[in-house]
Amino acid sequence: MQRIYDAQNELSAATHLTSKLLKEYEKQRFPLGGDDEVMSSTLQQFAKVIDELSSCHAVLSTQLADAMMFPISQFKERDLKEILTLKEVFQIASNDHDAAIHRYSRLSKKRENEKVKLEVMEDVYTSRKKQHQTTMHYFCALNTLQYKKKIAVLEPLLGYMQAQISFFKMGSENLTDQLEEFLANIGTSVQNVRREMDCEVETMQQTIQDLEVASDPLYLPDPDPKKLPVNRNLTRKAGYLNLRNKTGLVSSTWERQYYFTQGGNLMSQARGDVAGGLVMDIDNCSVMAVDCEDRRYCFQITAFDGKKSVILQAESRKDSEEWICTINNISKRIYLSENAEEIAARVNQSALEAVTPSPSFQQRHESMRPTSQSRPHAVRTNSSGSLGSDSAVLAALALDSIVAPDIPIQFDIISPVSEDLAGQGKTPGQSGRRTNPFGESGDTKSESEDSILHQLFIVRFLGSMEVKADESSDVVYETMRQILAARAIHNIFRMTESHLVVTCDCLKLIDPQTQVTRLRFPLPNVVLYATHQENKRLFGFVLRTAGGRIEGRPISVCYIFESNNEGEKICDSVGLAKQIALHSELDRRASEKQKEMDKVKENQQKELSKQKQIEKDLEEQSRLIAASSRPNQTTGDGQFVTLSSSQSEDSDVGEDGKKKKESEA
Repeated sequence: MQRIYDAQNELSAATHLTSKLLKEYEKQRFPLGGDDEVMSSTLQQFAKVIDELSSCHAVLSTQLADAMMFPISQFKERDLKEILTLKEVFQIASNDHDAAIHRYSRLSKKRENEKVKLEVMEDVYTSRKKQHQTTMHYFCALNTLQYKKKIAVLEPLLGYMQAQISFFKMGSENLTDQLEEFLANIGTSVQNVRREMDCEVETMQQTIQDLEVASDPLYLPDPDPKKLPVNRNLTRKAGYLNLRNKTGLVSSTWERQYYFTQGGNLMSQARGDVAGGLVMDIDNCSVMAVDCEDRRYCFQITAFDGKKSVILQAESRKDSEEWICTINNISKRIYLSENAEEIAARVNQSALEAVTPSPSFQQRHESMRPTSQSRPHAVRTNSSGSLGSDSAVLAALALDSIVAPDIPIQFDIISPVSEDLAGQGKTPGQSGRRTNPFGESGDTKSESEDSILHQLFIVRFLGSMEVKADESSDVVYETMRQILAARAIHNIFRMTESHLVVTCDCLKLIDPQTQVTRLRFPLPNVVLYATHQENKRLFGFVLRTAGGRIEGRPISVCYIFESNNEGEKICDSVGLAKQIALHSELDRRASEKQKEMDKVKENQQKELSKQKQIEKDLEEQSRLIAASSRPNQTTGDGQFVTLSSSQSEDSDVGEDGKKKKESEA
């Protein structure tokens, strides 16, 4: 295909070579892949069509680059590199687990240091869980690769044919209607394979979740016998044990290998070996728990003739008792019967007597048994610590053009105390916000209680980083890819669980235990939000900060979260909140405009009333002036009285005042 793209003059030879390679595809034997007759016949038909097109000597380079070279280069650069990365992560997790088991096995029963014991148990728990998670993700990626392998072959060929059809404008003699129908069928088949892959990936993801929940008690090196009881009816067993090798009269070494029962034999297999080797014949053998000076949970197997014996150490008391019961059942040849478990249940009493340790051994190790209060679960629930130190290492990652270069990734949420220190200092008269242990405050009502929308989701913070653009959802997808890849490369599996509250004013991250708000995102600043196209548990949003600009553009930060299959619901809730906020803002503006109109109308009414009052006063003055200009009126006794404006003032004067006025007149 590269020759087709590079040399137009060699187009005929290159297409002929492509056809030849497609004919030989059915001879290939890929790992983890069975014989697919439909795939082989489809490629054979492709080979015939390309033979017919081998006479064409020119093709549009841009169409070939977009439709043919891009999908297969993406498969090589992204999918295959992802498998190699997961393989390295799996190898590292496996080595860490071996180191943790080695430290745990070397715990001495004489030392009464509970702190060291808890640290070692926590290390075993973390490394074992990490190994299990990486193993499942590695297997999931390997299975997914089988689908991507088919798509990586079919899509470039389909794009090549579509480019040829477009170039010759559907008018070439080689491009018939039958060929178009064949290509349409192949396109439909590719989409079916993709949908089948998506369903398979979703099923595997759900299976991984179920296995993680079901396997959580198994991560402890010494589980609680009440939760995981001992199965005393086994007739075969396999697992890792430590074998004691004598190096001197009093010195010895321990070697960890994988042991399994096969019929009446005990087999062992070292890591890297292709097959197991015989340790000893356990038919008619004797097994019992022994008290070793430097190790716990040890048991000794002695052959039927007494000439050979081995001392093995199990990881826990439960594992040790199950190994002893299994070897006892095999020793009695119970495995040869048809109903082995029923017969083993009958001899359960004798097996219990064989695994009972001596009183001194039990008393000396009773104090070292982990209690319910010292389980590592209480330690790992607190995951609010910041991983900012890893950001300097991740700053060297090559980011795309839509993500700002040389910007570190924040993998955890900054605590509220750090946020207060980073912000502006409080004024002297302003008191700090008091928070009680129950998450209540002295305020009357929070802003979320007055909001129309109030929805809560359980999320886990994966990381955040600064981005250049905030117009397309590709920004969120690229940020998801880089954060997940960085977590896998640097073995970061810890996530902070929070409650995401969506209101009409903001998005808030609340601590589920203390109910303290960790982060608050104003809703108008959330300019973009999207969920992952394939994994619906992943979603993210872009927050445009209020202050600060870089190179003439505002600073935007993309936050990525993981939910419990509610990514689309959260995005719908954020969209609903923004719509409600928009309608509320429009209603508020309309209300303000109505108030302004009412105020203007009220001012006009006041001006009109004032104008009417002025006109009324002018009319009153005119009446008084007209009255003063009339001829003098006579009184009843024939005297003349002159009317004046002062006469109105005399209306309130008494009778004596009136007489005095008249006399003066």
